[in-house]
Amino acid sequence: MEGDANATLHPPCAPSEPPYSEEHLQSLDLPGRFLFAILTLMTLIANLVFIEEAVYIYRKIPSSKRSIIIWVNAAAPVIATTSCIGMWIPRSTMFTDFTAAVFFAIVIHKFLLMMIKECGGQKLLLRRFENGHFKISTGPCCCCCLCLPRVRITRRTLFWMKLGTFQFAFFRPVLMFLSIVLWTNGNYAPYNLSPKGAAIWISCFIGVLTILALWPVAIMFQQVRTLLVCKKIISKFALYQFILILNHLQTAIINILAMKRIIPCVPPLSSSARGAYMINQLLIMEMFLITLISRVVYRRRYDDLEPPECTAEEDGDNKQNPKIILNGTVSEGGLPRV
Repeated sequence: MEGDANATLHPPCAPSEPPYSEEHLQSLDLPGRFLFAILTLMTLIANLVFIEEAVYIYRKIPSSKRSIIIWVNAAAPVIATTSCIGMWIPRSTMFTDFTAAVFFAIVIHKFLLMMIKECGGQKLLLRRFENGHFKISTGPCCCCCLCLPRVRITRRTLFWMKLGTFQFAFFRPVLMFLSIVLWTNGNYAPYNLSPKGAAIWISCFIGVLTILALWPVAIMFQQVRTLLVCKKIISKFALYQFILILNHLQTAIINILAMKRIIPCVPPLSSSARGAYMINQLLIMEMFLITLISRVVYRRRYDDLEPPECTAEEDGDNKQNPKIILNGTVSEGGLPRV
C-alpha cells in the first residue's frame, strides 16, 4: 500500500528543485500571467517612486542625513525587486532571499544611526540626555525583565548600542556566504531543518543575532520618540517594524506550512517551491504599499533640532524681556519701538 501511494505521488510534489523559469511560465494560465504582469508593474512603480524620493532627499535634506535616510527608504523597494526576481526565476529564490536579508540587516543599523542623527548627532544627543537613563527592559530581548536597572546615557553606552546593530550587518553577509559555500558542496538546503543539516544551526545563530540587533533600536526609540514626534519618528518606526515582520515572521510561517505540506503542491511547483512563490507575491504587494506610505512619511524638510542651550537662552530672553503694548506698538524690555 505504501509503495502504491509513493507511486501515485506526482513527481513535482516530492521534495525537489524548483522548476526553470521557462517551464514555470508555460504552466501559467491567463489569470496567472495577468497576475505576473500586475506584480511586475507594481515592482517597477515602487522603484520609480523610490528613485523620485531619493532625488528629493538628495536635493532637500542636509548631507549629514542624506545617505542614511536613502538607505532606510530603499528597504521596501529592494525587497520588492528581489521578490520579483524570485517570482520570475524560481531557482534563484535562495539567492534573492539572501540579498534581501543582507540589505535589511544593514538597514537595521542605519535606522539606529538615523534616530541619532535626527537628534542632532551623538554629541547633541548626549547633551540633551546628559542626566538621562536608557530603559533596557524592552523588547524583543528583555521585555519581561522589568527588574533590570536603567543604564545611564553615555558615549560608551551609545558605542555598545551601535555595536549591537553593526554586528548583525557584519555577520549576516558572512553567514550568507557560508551558506552558499555549504550549498555548493551539498551540505546546506534551506528546507532541510534536521539536526544533521547546516541550515538549522545557521538559522538559530541568525535568530540570536537578529534579537541582539533589534534590542538597541527598540531602546533608542523608547528614549527619543517624544523628542522626535515632530519628525514622525513613530510612523517611521512603524514602517520599519512592518517590513521586519513581513520579511521575517511572515516568511518563516509560510515556509513552515510548506515544509509540513499544509500548502499543497501545484505542478510544476512542489510544496516548498509554491510556498516561496506565495511569499514573493505577498512581499511585492506589501512592499509596494509600504513604499507609497514611506514617500508620504519621509516627504518633508529635515531641519535640525535646536541645541538645548539655545532653547534655554530663548526662554530666558523671553522672561527677561517681556513684551509691553504701548499705544498699539509692541516694545521689548519696556522700551518703545521706534
